[in-house]
Amino acid sequence: MYLKKRIGCLHAHYSNIEYIERTFQNDEDMELLHFVDPGVMQQVSKGMGDVARKVKEQIEWIASCDVDAILITCTNYIALLQDDATVDPSIPIIKIDELYFESICNVQQPITILFTNPMTVEGTMARLHQYAKHHEKSVTVVAKVIEHTFDLIMQGKKEAYSDAILQTLLSLTDEQRLISVAQLSMVDAAQQFEEQTAISVIHPLKPLVAVVKKSLGI
Repeated sequence: MYLKKRIGCLHAHYSNIEYIERTFQNDEDMELLHFVDPGVMQQVSKGMGDVARKVKEQIEWIASCDVDAILITCTNYIALLQDDATVDPSIPIIKIDELYFESICNVQQPITILFTNPMTVEGTMARLHQYAKHHEKSVTVVAKVIEHTFDLIMQGKKEAYSDAILQTLLSLTDEQRLISVAQLSMVDAAQQFEEQTAISVIHPLKPLVAVVKKSLGI
């Protein structure tokens, strides 16, 4: 009997599930298992608790659920993941931000990176520069937070959230910089912007499918 490849997906918020499900909806040889814990990010924002230990436990728990790969969709989770997390070496850990960083590092132009969640900016930018340095790449990036927007998605006001992002993207079309959105929750607005303007936006989902399939040997 043919067995599907099982991917354990770790998210910081439930809203990220639909983006990953949609990305792999045509891949019948994969099964997605979603694990969500918003509490970790609350602890990070408060500077409380041994959150790195908690993330390590989450990764080990997912690995024990008969998965073939682990996909982490939150940059702050990835930053907290310690190298000594006990995971079977045959189970690849796919860090979505590294795929995203590679896309940015392959561009030889200045980039504006948009965020809605201020809590993700420091960790994401630190990891981006760390990634670029490790791969001997040079990046010219500016981070910009779309203020008073993240609360909308947390309140389930997705349409208003996406519209706020879209309006910001449209306001940047005259700048001589490429545009990127750093969070999965921003992808819908980015794709809508691309359809309206034919201007490409770098976002974390673009390189994901090919990399996951390669990791699984599909």
